[in-house]
Amino acid sequence: MDLAFTPEEQTFREDIRAWVHANLPADISHKVHNALRLSRDDMQRWAKILGKKGWLGHGWPKEFGGPGWNAVQKHLFEEECALAGAPRVVPFGPVMVAPVIMAFGSPEQQKRFLPGIASGEVWWSQGYSEPGSGSDLASVKCRAERVGDKYIVNGQKTWTTLGQYGEWIFCLVRTSTEGKPQTGISFLLIDMKSPGVTVRPIVLLDGEAEVNEVWFDNVEVPAGNLIGEENKGWTYAKHLLSHERTNIADVNRAKRELERLKRIAKAEGVYDDLRFRDEIAKMEVDVVALEMLVLRVLSAEKSGKNSLDIAGLLKIRGSEIQQRYTELMMLAAGPFSLPFIEEAMEAGWQGDFPGGIPADAPLASTYFNMRKTTIYGGSNEVQRNIVSQFVLG
Repeated sequence: MDLAFTPEEQTFREDIRAWVHANLPADISHKVHNALRLSRDDMQRWAKILGKKGWLGHGWPKEFGGPGWNAVQKHLFEEECALAGAPRVVPFGPVMVAPVIMAFGSPEQQKRFLPGIASGEVWWSQGYSEPGSGSDLASVKCRAERVGDKYIVNGQKTWTTLGQYGEWIFCLVRTSTEGKPQTGISFLLIDMKSPGVTVRPIVLLDGEAEVNEVWFDNVEVPAGNLIGEENKGWTYAKHLLSHERTNIADVNRAKRELERLKRIAKAEGVYDDLRFRDEIAKMEVDVVALEMLVLRVLSAEKSGKNSLDIAGLLKIRGSEIQQRYTELMMLAAGPFSLPFIEEAMEAGWQGDFPGGIPADAPLASTYFNMRKTTIYGGSNEVQRNIVSQFVLG
């Protein structure tokens, strides 16, 4: 197993770094490096820049308009974007639903939906979780009844990330109650501007409305928006989740935030405290270990071998690391990180609070926000069961 990058891969990295440096807007990079609020325009602006280059779907094969990069090239691209301070690509379109459309959609659906995803023009949302269906996704109750050439959809989705910006949503809907719960689920694409769709923001601990409830009240959806076969949606959902959980690991963001943690510790005067330095060192070891795990997967893929099905393991460790570095940033700033001042999040200042510096403003809200990571995408407790069954045997 060779975990070193080849000269060709290093050249590829340098080319990506130069392009990102030349094209990433400085105001967006500043916000990312300081964890300030990203607007819809910020995220969409970067998506369209990538889309114009043909890199928003950087994991796509050439036949669907992607660059056709291998696993290592995709990793290097993601790493250079993260280290430069680029926003994370909102994954619901290019990373999650697009592979499903490519694998199971009809040629007509591919021609209709993929261009808007690749360009960054169309904002997609994910309609999986429901009030009673989180990690137990097979229990979804949102109902779609076939009436002629349409489906009539009724029900609710929740925790819909950035759903307030959504233009289309891909949903798991129940089309049958016979047999096992998994066998009665279908995968449906729904225009969020359709009559009967209502989005209600959920205000979180950090004061933001990042997630939403989405209600469907007799929403009419053309039957042509069904992906694949009716009642086969569980198969398509599992295909999508493997992409989601690997994406959640986000080792590249962890490397960037580790450096931010060091900057905050130095600014707050705790970097020379041996006990705090020990905690930073432990975090660095965990980040390197996660990176090695990712590189092992990449090495296996590059050599044509079947890598272990460890998407769940990547999700577990990645999400725990995200929670830990936000906690250490809070500890570094101490009481200066506690106030939540909404204006400070917007403008990057701490007002007249003694000792406060701009870098402290988002620490509390980021810490609160990251409590979600061990729950979404399948809770870590459930993921450990999956790993034990499929990896350990």
